[in-house]
Amino acid sequence: MHLIEKAEEDNQTIITEFILLGFGNLPELQLLLFLVFLVIYIVTMSGNIFIFALVVADQHLHTPMYYFLGNLSCLETCYISTILPRVLVSLLTGDRTISVSGCFAQFYCFVCFITTECYLLAAMSYDRYLAICKPLHYAVLMNDKLCLQLVAGSWTSGFLTCVITMCFMLQLTFCGPNEIDHFFCDFSPMLKLSCSDTSMMTLISFILVSINAPCPFLLIVTSYVCIIATILRIPSTTGRKKAFSTCSSHLIVVTVFYGTLMTVYLLPKTNTLKALNKVFSVFYTVLTPMLNPLIYSLRNKEVKEALRKVIR
Repeated sequence: MHLIEKAEEDNQTIITEFILLGFGNLPELQLLLFLVFLVIYIVTMSGNIFIFALVVADQHLHTPMYYFLGNLSCLETCYISTILPRVLVSLLTGDRTISVSGCFAQFYCFVCFITTECYLLAAMSYDRYLAICKPLHYAVLMNDKLCLQLVAGSWTSGFLTCVITMCFMLQLTFCGPNEIDHFFCDFSPMLKLSCSDTSMMTLISFILVSINAPCPFLLIVTSYVCIIATILRIPSTTGRKKAFSTCSSHLIVVTVFYGTLMTVYLLPKTNTLKALNKVFSVFYTVLTPMLNPLIYSLRNKEVKEALRKVIR
């Protein structure tokens, strides 16, 4: 039974609940999907919390690169926790309803964390740029103060984007229909259901996306162009491999994150590609947070050494 209240002022029916359709079109796979997502959630939370604890506890990991990595792990635990628990409940109980306020809260957290991640990945790429392209000045340039400023700037950008979006989204009203063809409250599916004038919200979101997506991405690309150019100038093969190994983990994470993100938001919104959009959304909202600790722990000598100490 969906809760609907009558608006006395203009005789419009104001929706108080949305229905997240999610993966409801696959009824025979609900239990399997629940088990798969549950395992992913447990692995993601355990991996990221363990990486964060390892960075805090091990003195050898108290360097700028691992300071950023610890923040990324903390971010990923928050990021996946805004989406996956609700998906798990839907798959287990079949209840796909979510209150409008709950949907807004999920969307705001999603905007905050995904914006923060864009800037944090850019900060990590700048750190790798200084380490490889300016190794003699690295310790002076990438000092504790700059590290703190980059991390604080990343989180602040996320929260500011969230607050600005929230101010405009709260002015929208929803009169029906109330079905969101997604597994979480994303911007476009929610905007389609609004019976208000969404032109201002569309303009604001375009401005925010134009600032928060291309700017960090261009910084990452520029950093890696300089990094690759520097690595290619290293005369020995061993030196090139060693230099590349220090940034390969971050490059893989960036490629997976931005690759799937761009695929979702740049693909034409046709009926044929709707199902594909949902699949790619799973990649950047669910699989990327799980892959990050695995990539950094499997490809990083310092992390592996710290793991060996813990095991001993």
